[in-house]
Amino acid sequence: MPHSLILNLQPRSPISPGYLTGKHLHALFLTLVSSVDQELGDRLHEQKTEKAFSLSPLQISDQPRQNQILQWKYKQPIPTGTSCWWRISLLDDSLFSHLTPLWLNLNPDHPWHLGPANLQITSILGTAQSNQAWANFSPYAQLYKQASDLTRQLSFTFCTPATFRQGKYDSALPTRECVFHSLLNRWNRYSAMPFPTTLIEYLFPSFFDIRTELVNYPEGKWAGCVGSICYRILGDVDPAAIKQLNTLADFALYAGVGRKTPMGMGMVRRV
Repeated sequence: MPHSLILNLQPRSPISPGYLTGKHLHALFLTLVSSVDQELGDRLHEQKTEKAFSLSPLQISDQPRQNQILQWKYKQPIPTGTSCWWRISLLDDSLFSHLTPLWLNLNPDHPWHLGPANLQITSILGTAQSNQAWANFSPYAQLYKQASDLTRQLSFTFCTPATFRQGKYDSALPTRECVFHSLLNRWNRYSAMPFPTTLIEYLFPSFFDIRTELVNYPEGKWAGCVGSICYRILGDVDPAAIKQLNTLADFALYAGVGRKTPMGMGMVRRV
């Protein structure tokens, strides 16, 4: 069952921008997992492709956002006591239950560390909230059951930069193949309800308002795209295929698209 969990937290000391990178947040997640299951933490650390989780950059709670775009760059430290949130999505059915001791026995007095900064996790949200659109969960079968077999327009907002592997290189251009093969691969790996790869043939981009943005990593900069894009299902298409494509579009909330999703890239919302 895919879960999109929101951790509300506050720093107990300032967080330097140098420790707000995807690499450091990835390390924090593995520390959280290893605190309740060391073997699972080691296994997730070793997983190389189609990882069973994705993470958001750290977000300041009361910071206004335009067009659902999130923040991934910080030039100033996040001050002590600032209310923040952080999204963890889990795609593997077994992951959430393995981590249940973490969710149930969270000690608000226990400090977690992001570099030298201490963090206090104040609460965890696992269900849809009126003031937090990223929290949710749904069994795979339910995602499929609720998907439309009529809707032919699939619109997305790329909320953090998304980048895609094409041959030897990475591309920031969200072609239908890049976006939907990414979703399809993760769906087929974790849902136990495989869809055919021929679905992609029915899709054509009909609108886009995107731009290139850079993400800093210790090993260099990654180019990704943010903004809006719409794909339309064209032609004489079986309702079952339309339903599968709508399922993938809904699944994007949990899976993200492209590379580096465990480090905050490729967060996507259907609009």
